Amino acid sequence: MNNIRRISVSAISAVMLLSGCSSSTAASTAAATTDSSASTTTFKVGMECNYAPFNWTTVTAGDTTQKISEVDYCDGYDVVMAEKIADSIGADVEIVKTDWDNLIPALQNGEIDAIIAGMTDTTERETSVDFTTPYYTSQEVVIVRKDGDLTGITDIQDLSGRKVMGQMNTLYDDVIDQIDGVIHATPLESMPATVNSLQQGEVDAVVSELPVAEGIVAANPDLTYVTFEDGHGFEADSSVSIAIAKGNTDLLNKVQTALDSITEDERQQIMADAVTRQPATND
Repeated sequence: MNNIRRISVSAISAVMLLSGCSSSTAASTAAATTDSSASTTTFKVGMECNYAPFNWTTVTAGDTTQKISEVDYCDGYDVVMAEKIADSIGADVEIVKTDWDNLIPALQNGEIDAIIAGMTDTTERETSVDFTTPYYTSQEVVIVRKDGDLTGITDIQDLSGRKVMGQMNTLYDDVIDQIDGVIHATPLESMPATVNSLQQGEVDAVVSELPVAEGIVAANPDLTYVTFEDGHGFEADSSVSIAIAKGNTDLLNKVQTALDSITEDERQQIMADAVTRQPATND
């Protein structure tokens, strides 16, 4: 999965100071001294690998991919950000493909070291995990069918009486109730599933964030998206942050310092590249 880097025995103690990440066992470290080297720390990052352009699964290896199985790789904005942060803190990155609802439990159980998956910092989530400052900020939009009658709406209230859907346990599902008289469709577990429901005519609109909508529309010419001006859109925090296990201040500070070193221009370019690079389908 990763290019395993090596370090000298004299650096072993320094590597072990990187708390919160998965590291070699003491026995492995001792054995490695026979050839004057030892494995670096691994920074395990959880994400869906099913939420383009933030993260998606591909069978094609590339400069921005990380292996997640014998045949599959994960690519996307989140993968590149995870690689940059891992490099900054002196670790090898490992992407762990995890269903959305299992991301926080996996972090709490120590199966992963961080969540970089387009997750918004909310008061409810803060009771379970700690967050960095946002690593990307966007805006909420709605995806609609291009041949429908919703392409020209200018206010979320224009969706009153319509059936609107969001991904399960996300901000995009929560904000739907800001629409007066909306028919709040039962959320589905993944963004591709909500898009399929829209295409099948089961719902009238799907709530998303702008870069995700851009990618979905690029891959599905039968769809388009609608943006709203200030005061006419959803009232919500449209930023996403990195989650670290509750109380792991040492790792949180390291990740935050690494994140701070990535400029806003660089973040925007990474996203633009991900949108261009993402797969042509969302199945």
